Amino acid sequence: MTLRPYRPADCPALAALFYETVHTVNARDYSPRQLDAWASGRVDLAAWNASFLAHTTLVAEEEGAIVGFADLAPDGYLDRLYVHRDWQRRGVASALCDALPGARVTHASLTARPFFERRGWRVVREQQVERHGVLLTNFVMEC
Repeated sequence: MTLRPYRPADCPALAALFYETVHTVNARDYSPRQLDAWASGRVDLAAWNASFLAHTTLVAEEEGAIVGFADLAPDGYLDRLYVHRDWQRRGVASALCDALPGARVTHASLTARPFFERRGWRVVREQQVERHGVLLTNFVMEC
């Protein structure tokens, strides 16, 4: 696996990976209605691209296939960290986090919370976030 900087041409693939990961990996912790609110399949690619370009964004690849991505805002907020469903528990998320050492805070899903806790992050607070009229539980975490 290799890590490389984000390229604008990656945006559609990252949006697809995001949708597939949410609807498979996170399905054990969230209802179908919550999953649809979180990842509707309709991503504003221009907005995502602008966000990725404004952040330090890394893409994980294996033999040319994108297997994960993460992006870090200038203020230390780890905005997105998603790993392809077939690449879970294979070190992709750890490699991405290790390559973004400035990460200080994130909003972790129920699914991601144990990963961050194993890395030494702590829960600051549980929160309910509204997406399209649906509440989702996540956790503000700091390292």
